[in-house]
Amino acid sequence: MAATGIAAAYLDVIALTTIYKWVPAPAGLLLAAVVGGAGLALARRWDSEHLGLLVLVPLIGLAPVITRGVDILLVSFMLALSAAALPVQLGKDWIWLHAARIAATTLPLLVALMSVRHDGAWVIGAACGIAAILAIASGLVVLPAISNTAALAVLTAAGTLPALAAGMAVDRVMAAVLAAALASAMLAIVLVGTELPMIARQVWSGWSAISALVAATVAFDGYVEGPVLLSLAVIVAIAGRGDAVARWAAAGFGVIGTGLCYSYAPLGALLTATVMPTSIAVSTLAASLLVIAAVFAIARACAGVQDSDTRAILSVVAGMLVVYAFTAFTVTAGVLFGGTDVGFLAGHLIATVCWIGMAAALFGYALHHAGREDRTAPITAGLALTAAATAKLFVFDLATLDGMFRVAAFIVVGLVLLGMGAGYARSLAR
Repeated sequence: MAATGIAAAYLDVIALTTIYKWVPAPAGLLLAAVVGGAGLALARRWDSEHLGLLVLVPLIGLAPVITRGVDILLVSFMLALSAAALPVQLGKDWIWLHAARIAATTLPLLVALMSVRHDGAWVIGAACGIAAILAIASGLVVLPAISNTAALAVLTAAGTLPALAAGMAVDRVMAAVLAAALASAMLAIVLVGTELPMIARQVWSGWSAISALVAATVAFDGYVEGPVLLSLAVIVAIAGRGDAVARWAAAGFGVIGTGLCYSYAPLGALLTATVMPTSIAVSTLAASLLVIAAVFAIARACAGVQDSDTRAILSVVAGMLVVYAFTAFTVTAGVLFGGTDVGFLAGHLIATVCWIGMAAALFGYALHHAGREDRTAPITAGLALTAAATAKLFVFDLATLDGMFRVAAFIVVGLVLLGMGAGYARSLAR
């Protein structure tokens, strides 16, 4: 009966504003809010979440009818409505009413972002920030009474989605600031709220990482974005090496950053002498060093992984990334500073020598530092790298290098191979 009466009152408001046009849209929204507020107060008094939903959900659908579309007025009303409905939830395990409150702000804002005119962009951007603050604050306030913390954590993150999507309507600076502020806020909540449920901390940690990714994507161009993401990968891997979500976030930053960087410096640029713009060449040099740093930081963070197959796969991928990054660094630096003739050849000479040098270092580590059970991995990696360096020497360097570069490559690689063989023979004799 109560729900029927509230529905009839909503229909009266529609008739007043859209059919007879006796009152303007702002007054109609005010009348609808009065009806909704009375219904929500009754729902709390009767301890009925269903009545609260029957009051709030129709109001979400009624408001766009009154305003004849989604505009700034509707968005402002929905924000005020969601905030005013928060006290109704206090102390109640009403997750569905919380979902309705989140939808009341999120859905109109997303529609507005896709249709807003440029002159109202900053207002929509501010509304996105207010919606994110409201979603986070309400999630923290009702968290103690909600039993389904996983759903609450996801709904809280969903309520901040307009802040991440603001780039559709606002300028680049404001979109980046919104995303970065959201990432910082979610991370701060996770770091400070050590007593929060684990699932909530995991969801909000992941959302913080996604927000940081969006902020970097919006703020920086492609050839700058890659090194920025790789830097984030290093920082997250070092700071959160004891947390599984941090490891996954670091890996995600690293993969995306590596892909972006080497999309500007593909394999073809290493096989043939290619002149790059200075900005892209410098970005490639920085990215190559950051890839190596990220690999070691993530490898250290994943040191506790127990599955042998997973460890083997991670080791192979890490080794390939380090070798490729080092080669990209030497060849790009050679072409940048020495040109496409001498510089390119010198870069590949240094790369080949370093490949065989890394193989020798792996063998030395296996013989002198690793225990018997831990020698398999470095020895296998050393053999693979030795084979790769030898193949590069005879397949690529022999055909590409000339003069002193070819002679130097064969002499250095030959001496290192001879030294490795002698060292292995001495270890067998002991």
